[in-house]
Amino acid sequence: QVQLVESGGGLVQPGGSLRLSCVASGLTFSTYDMNWYRQAPGKERELVAGIRSGGGSINYADSVKGRFTISRDNAKKTVYLQMNSLKPEDTGVYYCNAVLFTLRYWGQGTQVTVSS
Repeated sequence: QVQLVESGGGLVQPGGSLRLSCVASGLTFSTYDMNWYRQAPGKERELVAGIRSGGGSINYADSVKGRFTISRDNAKKTVYLQMNSLKPEDTGVYYCNAVLFTLRYWGQGTQVTVSS
């Protein structure tokens, strides 16, 4: 049974930082491309950042470039999202996503709220 478990969300003031983690089990983690998505209230889920299985290819949404960093530790079966200089518009539920060809798995999400 595949499980993706996110953690690290919370309430932070504008300009602050958070580090999200997603621990995977039940799959060969190193073979999966890993992504972080987010969904703000009343909006569609959007891709925030992605990292390929080998770690050599990384992409970011334009809105987070220069502020967020995605990384992975295949030995720990974990993908991270370091979020700096947070803005109120970064508020939402952040989801971990694992992709291998037609296989796609999601975590349950972790809430990030950026507010003063």
